[in-house]
Amino acid sequence: MASSDAIISASAKFPKPADKTFQYGTAGFRMKATLLDSVVFRVGLLAALRSRKLNGLVVGVMITASHNPPDDNGVKLVDPMGEMLEASWESHATNLANAPTDEMLANFYERLADGLKIKSEEKSRVIFARDTRASGSRLVTALVEALSAAGTEYNDYKILTTPQLHYLTRCLNTKGTPLEYGVPTEQGYYEKLAAAFKIAINGKKCNGSVTVDCANGVGGPKLRELLKYLPAASEGGVEIKVVNDDVVRPERLNHQCGADFVKTGQRAPPSSQAGKMARCASLDGDADRIVYYFIDNESTFRLLDGDRIATLAALFIGDIAKNAGLGEKLKVGVVQTAYANGASTAYITQDLRLPVVCTNTGVKHLHHAATKFDVGVYFEANGHGTVVFSDVAMKRILKYEPKSPAQSTALETLRALTDLINQAVGDALSDLLLVEVILAHKGWSPKEWELTYTDLPNRLVTVKVRDRNVFKAVDAERRLESPPGVQAQIDDLVGKYKNARSFVRASGTEDVVRVYAEAATRGEADDLAQKVDAIVRLAGA
Repeated sequence: MASSDAIISASAKFPKPADKTFQYGTAGFRMKATLLDSVVFRVGLLAALRSRKLNGLVVGVMITASHNPPDDNGVKLVDPMGEMLEASWESHATNLANAPTDEMLANFYERLADGLKIKSEEKSRVIFARDTRASGSRLVTALVEALSAAGTEYNDYKILTTPQLHYLTRCLNTKGTPLEYGVPTEQGYYEKLAAAFKIAINGKKCNGSVTVDCANGVGGPKLRELLKYLPAASEGGVEIKVVNDDVVRPERLNHQCGADFVKTGQRAPPSSQAGKMARCASLDGDADRIVYYFIDNESTFRLLDGDRIATLAALFIGDIAKNAGLGEKLKVGVVQTAYANGASTAYITQDLRLPVVCTNTGVKHLHHAATKFDVGVYFEANGHGTVVFSDVAMKRILKYEPKSPAQSTALETLRALTDLINQAVGDALSDLLLVEVILAHKGWSPKEWELTYTDLPNRLVTVKVRDRNVFKAVDAERRLESPPGVQAQIDDLVGKYKNARSFVRASGTEDVVRVYAEAATRGEADDLAQKVDAIVRLAGA
């Protein structure tokens, strides 16, 4: 394990900005890249400790800022099974990042190791990757210095999507065990998805092409690489048209494109040039979220967001499980956040007759809740999500003996889905193929998909505040506990509109507060959002 002198010497190269306080949130640390060097160094120290605490299991570090502007960057830790960092360790990350001096950092590191009873002789292993941001290579230097100072084995996987790093972390830790997840290489990732897709599609024909906007981020080159492993449309695959994949000019990242631009602006990227009724999708900057959309015959933009993907996946998996003879043996459930459209929740509970659980925003909360079901489907409205199969469900699916040829066919598709879906984390490339498989089986166009239910009009507004921590939410972030009296004002407003609801939630990464409003008509939703916005501005001034 690292000596204090080694840490102090290495840390001196990456001094902490004196006037900044950092907080590890739902997306790790995320901010202007110029402020991150000391933070990344200290995350490297924590990654080494985390691996040692877990007896040398591989821990991942991803340098990315997802949908944020090109000048931002971020860093987050990946636990051994490809999940987010255990919540109890987030405070350790925050404390390390905020140690005022190099000497205090080394002292806190030693006290943390002692307090957690981490054996100094235990080896530690860390893998890491980054997205295409210009600042990434510089931040890797800080990370490597920390890992070296901590005496850690490490492997640099260069440029990857965030889900690919999660996949590799899980594969490395399960290799040679009954839970082996896949070949721990980038090529192994492509081969696993492609093989599962070929089985899951099962000869069904895709309805036309899909145009995929890659946010000018890492998803562009990685999707093009995946296409090399997939069958062409003429051979039973799907025609995927890649747009916005310019990674040569980092300043183009997320500029008027990408999943966040589409979801927030409720419009297609200007550069997509998609025709009417054409099936389109947008990834975010690190390819861990995806939304679909189309322009209808009246030239109206139609969004098919994470709520839509969740309902589509739940519908299909529920049906395919029944057709395989496992309908009574697998409990399928859906996990949502407060951002989920109220109409989607009603569709799941009333039409699909499946249970819904609402959690706090953040993948770690949704993922945890999803594991309580045999098959847990979770997607945030922003398009970040996946499907998790419990160990019990996997055993039932793999061991079940079909009673008819029809059951056998359905079971083969269900088994393929367990490989096609990246169960470690939300994965835009995996989710893209999942949606294409389901639409092919259903024979649906995006219009038919949209007709499953009608979204309530909604509006999401971002409000800059002095201190986001003033706004404290409870009840799965659907109600404000503080500032005092604000929730009562919101309740009073909501009561004046039909089918309305609104909530206020502080960002986990920046000093902004998000206002969500939903109502029976577009005008009412916009009006409600504007009035709640005014309440928040006054309370946060």
